[in-house]
Formats: sequence, structure tokens, C-alpha cells
Amino acid sequence: MSERTRNPIRTLADRVRRPAATGGVVLPAPASTPSRRGRDGASMVDSAIYVDGRRTASPTSLAETFRSLREQTDAVGWIGLYRPTQDELAALAAEFDLHELAVEDAIVAHQRPKLERYGETLFVVLRAARYLDESEEVEFGEVHLFVGPDFVITVRHSEAPDLSAVRRRLESDPELLALGPEAVLYAILDRVVDGYVPVVRGLHNDIDEIETEVFRGDPAVSRRIYELSREVIEFERAVRPLATVIQSLSAGFEKYGTDEELRRYLRDVEDHLTQVREQVEGFRHLLRDILTVNATLVAQKQNEEMKTLTEASMDQNEEVKKISAWAAILFAPTLIGTVYGMNFDVMPELHWQLGYPMAIGLMGLVSATLFGIFKKRRWI
Repeated sequence: MSERTRNPIRTLADRVRRPAATGGVVLPAPASTPSRRGRDGASMVDSAIYVDGRRTASPTSLAETFRSLREQTDAVGWIGLYRPTQDELAALAAEFDLHELAVEDAIVAHQRPKLERYGETLFVVLRAARYLDESEEVEFGEVHLFVGPDFVITVRHSEAPDLSAVRRRLESDPELLALGPEAVLYAILDRVVDGYVPVVRGLHNDIDEIETEVFRGDPAVSRRIYELSREVIEFERAVRPLATVIQSLSAGFEKYGTDEELRRYLRDVEDHLTQVREQVEGFRHLLRDILTVNATLVAQKQNEEMKTLTEASMDQNEEVKKISAWAAILFAPTLIGTVYGMNFDVMPELHWQLGYPMAIGLMGLVSATLFGIFKKRRWI
């Protein structure tokens, strides 16, 4: 019997995706979440103070968020930022004692997935991905998380992942949210990994189409194979380091006293990530094989074309031989006839009675001799 069957507690995927049992209906996630500006100009998407897993305040500025956290005991703050400025992150760094290297990474972005610990604060970089059906391309996003004892700061530089959906689903399950900032981290991890599934499905469809195009002889398929290989490699760069992040979190379970239920959640996320990694690795090998097959088919087609051109050239050579042979045969009588057409009075055999038959015979003999030679050499 599997662990999931023995364990009556719901997994992270179930608890994060399902709202409270009262409604039973999952709310659709919005396509994008526009950032809103607080009174101090911070690019906040949302900011909330939670006590025992329930929202007790919704500050509209960073300063108000800082004040609310200081005033309430046992409170957890979650600040969501979208493309913040350097000054905004500097204010957060001063308030929550964030390490300058982590802040610099959050400002610059374009980082690989990683996990770093600075004292009591975790700094996590995640790369999200989503498949665009219209352009048949994979779009990558990036989110940075600062996870402390009583706060979570999320910094996004792209539309994906949609953290507002994660926030709503966590708020619908106060029991889960009451487990603290780590619950938010694991829920975001689950959201990012679940977002990989449609990407895998889209890439699989693209590969199926490419296989059809390869055997159909589409001349543009080589370019599409190359572009898709680039996307798979980029996707693998987002997925592979995430396994190290999860392993690092798992390694700190005992040391930092992680709740047993959160451990189960993380193992569930790790299982999903393993499946994605295996599929992506299979895509890379499959595309390499498809590229080899395509190169072989192209080479065969080129060989057939060269063979056709060679046969056509040989046929032309045969025709040239025939034309040349007949031209040589006709050249001898033409030469003799030309000599007799010079209109000279003093010429050998000019008044000889057998001169004409001899000229005709000579023409025939030379022509017959040339015909025999060319026939023997198969020019005719």
C-alpha cells in the first residue's frame, strides 16, 4: 500500500488546489495579476498579515506592512512584489535584515533555480514555465522568495507563475496556512511544478508533429527541430536544478524541525518533479534521434537527386556521342564534295570518265568505315 493511501491527511496538491470544504468548487486562476501601487509607491501585487492561518490585515504599503507585523504577535506577513525597484528592495532588506547578495540577485534576476540560507532567512529562486498554444512556444518566468521566521516576500519578474491563485487557495485552507512561511514556500513550489505539466504536454504534441513532418519530407522541419531542441534544453535548465533545491530542503527537515505534514507535501512535489524530469530527458534524446533520422532522410534524398542528375548527364553524353559520330560520318563526303566544288579547271581526274564514281565510292567507303568504328565503340 502506498504512503498516500495509508496517510489520511491530504497531500499538498490536494490541499492547495481545493478550497475549503464548504463550497467544493475550485475558483479559476486569473490569466494575469496586475501590480498595484501602495501609498509609498511600492509595486505590490498584494500584502497580507496572517494569524493562525487567517488574514487579519491587508496593508496597502510597505510601511503599513512593517508596522502591522511589529504590532501583532505570532503574525506572518506575505508581501508580493512585481518587478520592484532597487529602492523598494532596499527598504525590505533593511526591515527584514535580508542579505545584500540575495537582494542583488532579486534585482538582477536571470538566475538559475537555487536555494541559499542566510541565517534564519531562506532565499529561493524558481523558474516557472508556461506553454503558449498560439505561437507553440515555451515562455519562462522567474520568482524570488525570501522566507523568514515570520515573513514571506515574493518577487516576480514575469507574469508566471500566478501567485495570486496560490494565495487564494492557501487562504481557503487556514489549517495549512497556519503551518507558517514554509507552507507558502511549498505551495509555490507545487504551483511551479504543476505548471510544468502543460508545458510537457505541449512539447510532446510538437514532437509528434515534427515526426510526421520528417517522414513527409517537409524542408522546413530541420529549423523547427533546432528551435524545439533549444526550448527543451532551456526547459531542462529550469527543471533540473529544482531537484537540488528540493533535496536541500529535505536535508534540513530534522535540523530545522520541519512539520511532518509539510514533509509529506514536499515529497509529493518531488515525485511530480521527477516525472517531469524523466519526460524532459526523454524529449531531449528523442529530438536527437529525430534529428539523426532527418539528416539520414535528407542525405538519401540528396543521393537520389544526384543519381538522377548523373543519369541525366550520362544520357546527354550518349546523345552527344551519337551527334558527334554522325557529324564525323557526314564530314568526309562534305569534304570531298567541297574539293570538287572549287571550280578549278586544272584538277586531277577532272576529265576522267571514272572520276565521279570514284568520288562517290570514296565517300561511301569513308562513311562506312567511320560508322563501323563508332558502332564498335557503341557511340551509335
